[in-house]
Amino acid sequence: MSAPDDVTLPGSRIGIRDLPKISLHDHLDGGLRPQTIIELAEPLGIELPAATAPELAAWFAEKSDSGSLVEYLKTFDLTIAVMQTAEGLTRVAREFVEDLADDGVIYGELRWAPEQHLSRGLTLDETVEAVQRGIDEATDSVRAAGGWVRAGQLVSAMRHLDRGTEIAQLALRHRDRGVVGFDIAGPEAGFPASRLSEAFDLLARACFPATVHAGEADGVESIREALVDGHALRLGHGVRIAEDITIERADDESTFVSLGRVAQWVKDRGIALETSPSSNLQTGAIAAWGDTLADHPFDLLYQLGFRVTVNTDNRLMSATSLTRELALLAETFGYGMDDLEAFQLNAAEVAFLPLEDREELVDRIRDGFGRA
Repeated sequence: MSAPDDVTLPGSRIGIRDLPKISLHDHLDGGLRPQTIIELAEPLGIELPAATAPELAAWFAEKSDSGSLVEYLKTFDLTIAVMQTAEGLTRVAREFVEDLADDGVIYGELRWAPEQHLSRGLTLDETVEAVQRGIDEATDSVRAAGGWVRAGQLVSAMRHLDRGTEIAQLALRHRDRGVVGFDIAGPEAGFPASRLSEAFDLLARACFPATVHAGEADGVESIREALVDGHALRLGHGVRIAEDITIERADDESTFVSLGRVAQWVKDRGIALETSPSSNLQTGAIAAWGDTLADHPFDLLYQLGFRVTVNTDNRLMSATSLTRELALLAETFGYGMDDLEAFQLNAAEVAFLPLEDREELVDRIRDGFGRA
């Protein structure tokens, strides 16, 4: 699977990189610059598997392309290790948002798990504050240079650990200071959203939005629990909702599609699917349908009217950007500018922001695509 870093679609005057984009599913610990890892690791005494930034980038790409979510997640041991100080967290967050802006992203949600960043003495609140400093520094510098970007934190609890309620309370403490939503991450199979039902109930009573990783490493029942027990307004990946879709072909070659109860619920209520095409291939999330992007159920879901969005998941591990993901989809499924605009509008409409701010994003997207 290959695509240029940027393409200009037929009938357009500008490349995909210059179009306004929304990034909803992008992990902070999956988007570090390789050179930054090297520079942060040295004073902490962390041994690296490669000495130069290009070699380290290649190492991440190789280790991440295993077809297993469990193996994929192991690469995060290294990135998380260099994100254990306030200075490190601030720098990573600042560069993360700067890289989003360089890719044409106008709004990004940075998801990460504060409980994984306490080994060198930081408190949970201090980690959130350090990340917010980086976000603020980046947005200020981008705007000072004539650009425009906005970003918010999605605080994640690790679904296989037992700090869900504590992390939900952390998110609520910072809801007016940069945290826009809640998530659960980590191994999906065997660790359903119901394990953290107390945390989700707390958030629902406080009218605070949640997205849940579901339908990536587990199937339809995991999605059902994300919706019922997790009160999820969006589904992290969610691609295995396609397991609840039946396609039948009659003798006259007519095609009939029927949706199961969960799929129908997700479609009818416009619950967004935070798909990440390259990552979904790497982790085996679409293994039931094949092992190439053409096998990804993205186009099926799009054609059936599901609210699909396009994301990167982990830019370092997948050696990708949002521009590249969109270029790959356009190349594979023959999408044009109207399709790419639809994906961005989908994302803007479900961003964890007040309605007026989402309407501003919609206006910026329409203006940007209108100039293309």
